[in-house]
Amino acid sequence: MTYLLRKLGGALLAAAGATLLVSLFLNLVPGDPVQVLLGEQAQSVDVAALRHEMWLDRPVPEQAWLFLRDFATGRLRSSLPPFQEKVLPRVARVAPRTALLAALAILLAICLSLPLGVLAAVRAGAAVDRAAMALAVVGISAPSFLLGHLLILGFGIRLGWLPISGDDQLASVVLPAVTLGLGLTALLSRMVRGAMLEVLREEYVLAARARGLGEWRVVGKHALRNALLPILTVVGLQLGGALTGAIVIEKVFNWPGLGTLLLTSIEQRDYNSVRACVLLFTLTYVAVNLLTDLACAAADPRGRAAVTGRGS
Repeated sequence: MTYLLRKLGGALLAAAGATLLVSLFLNLVPGDPVQVLLGEQAQSVDVAALRHEMWLDRPVPEQAWLFLRDFATGRLRSSLPPFQEKVLPRVARVAPRTALLAALAILLAICLSLPLGVLAAVRAGAAVDRAAMALAVVGISAPSFLLGHLLILGFGIRLGWLPISGDDQLASVVLPAVTLGLGLTALLSRMVRGAMLEVLREEYVLAARARGLGEWRVVGKHALRNALLPILTVVGLQLGGALTGAIVIEKVFNWPGLGTLLLTSIEQRDYNSVRACVLLFTLTYVAVNLLTDLACAAADPRGRAAVTGRGS
């Protein structure tokens, strides 16, 4: 219980810190959002009234507090005139699309990286290992927006197999998910290979081989199962990375998710929507890390003792 309370306290601090930093950075953005919204010919009284409505006449800590208060109570409204549209319903409409995109991407990454990393570790130094790791390096190095445009040109425009933008069709999620998933696969496959190489050197693996067990039985039953703990940790971190990486992918494919809402809100100077999107990303990342810790604790008795507060 102490462990969970400590994690929840850390989540609250992370949320407050992220909100404070975003509020600070928004105030440092060049240009006056009030002048952008009202125009250069606006009367000073109108400018002052709009600055008050947007909380821009308050200190940054107070802006962050007012946002967190309205966010928690569901009263948060857009920073754009006439200040009537509530932010949380807008976020709730697009967040499931980003969650779907990230979930499909991480699922694809797991399905590709596990066999690829295991095969590379078992055949370490062989041609298949060098080829797999070369592809992984290329995948890590290639910018996601470049890969996305290549997939659009190849499968969307030249072959015409898949839609290239929007969410009008069920297949519209394929290209963005593949783009995001391939980038995650590159990093995850290297992590799987490294974890497997560590385990394959252990004495119990050598003993299993000495007993005459088949190679793939040794790899699957003994090595992979014991390598899952560090792999599980990396997968949890990758899921958080998938959420942040979705911002760029959504822009490339015009996918109407949380990332698109965030970028649109920045362009429109809708500060409350920006804060809400960043806060949701932060809370999701913290929640994923907490679930990853709990999953690792369930798989490892030493971690389970730390969670329950019981010693070994």
